[in-house]
Amino acid sequence: MVTRVLRIADTRLVRYGLASVGALAVDLGAFLALLALAVPAAAAGAFGYAIGIAAHWLLSSRAVFADTVAERGQARNRQKALFVLSALVGLALTTMIVGVATFAGIDPRLAKLAAIVISFAVTWMLRNKVVFRASEGAA
Repeated sequence: MVTRVLRIADTRLVRYGLASVGALAVDLGAFLALLALAVPAAAAGAFGYAIGIAAHWLLSSRAVFADTVAERGQARNRQKALFVLSALVGLALTTMIVGVATFAGIDPRLAKLAAIVISFAVTWMLRNKVVFRASEGAA
C-alpha cells in the first residue's frame, strides 16, 4: 500500500500539480496584493500570472520534467521559448476570464479561481505533450 502511494505521489502530473501550487502562491499573492492597492482586476490577474511563470519554469524544469529538459544550447532555448509561449496562452486565458467575469459583475476572486482551473488544464497539456516531450536533446 505504501509503495503504491509513493508511486502515485511520484507521477509527473502530481509533481506538476505541486509545482503549480508553488507558482500559484506567487501568482495569487501578487494578485491579492494588487487588488488591495486598487489595481484593476484584469491587470492584477495578468501581472500575478506573469511573475508566476518564472517560478513555474524553475519548478517544472527541475522537479517535474527534469528527465526531459534539453541540454544547454539551442534545444534548451527552444524549450524555454515554448514554455513561455504556453505560459502566454495561460496568461491570455487568465486575463480574458478575469476581465470578462469582472465586467459581468462576478467577484474577481471567483473569476480568478475559474481561470486557475482552465489555465492549469491547458498549460499541462501543452507542457506535457509539446514543451517537455522526450527527445534526443533531453538530459
